[in-house]
Amino acid sequence: MDSGTYEDKSFVHNAHSVGVSEYHLQWVTKYCYETLGKESHYKDCESAIRSVAKRHGITISELSVMSDHVHVVVVLPQDVSPARAVGLLKGASAYEIFRAHPNFRLRYPRGHFWGRGYFYRSVSDVSEEVVKHYVRYDNDPRQTRLA
Repeated sequence: MDSGTYEDKSFVHNAHSVGVSEYHLQWVTKYCYETLGKESHYKDCESAIRSVAKRHGITISELSVMSDHVHVVVVLPQDVSPARAVGLLKGASAYEIFRAHPNFRLRYPRGHFWGRGYFYRSVSDVSEEVVKHYVRYDNDPRQTRLA
């Protein structure tokens, strides 16, 4: 692929692949309780997420902890799916948050700090149209030109 259409990105080079796996992830606290409203709570949450990410080779580009949810933009290792990344980040950060704030067990007696679902979307420095154009026109001169 002609990388001239892409901005200068730090692509990951493996034995048989080159690319970047960057995602916007979002998840909420259980029952959307606004547990992370206090500064000490969201700072501990942010610290927990950053430490978990570092342990698992996940690079955090952006992180925002709100009172009842988290937004994070991450670059994942090649062998980590978005589902696995969310599981690691949510699970280990919940463990660390409960250790830092044992009183949270009163609100979450079953030990589930985060809600079950999550949002994910891939992030790219090229638009969907650039990719579609490449697929349609730049590969094979015999390829049909569908609009």
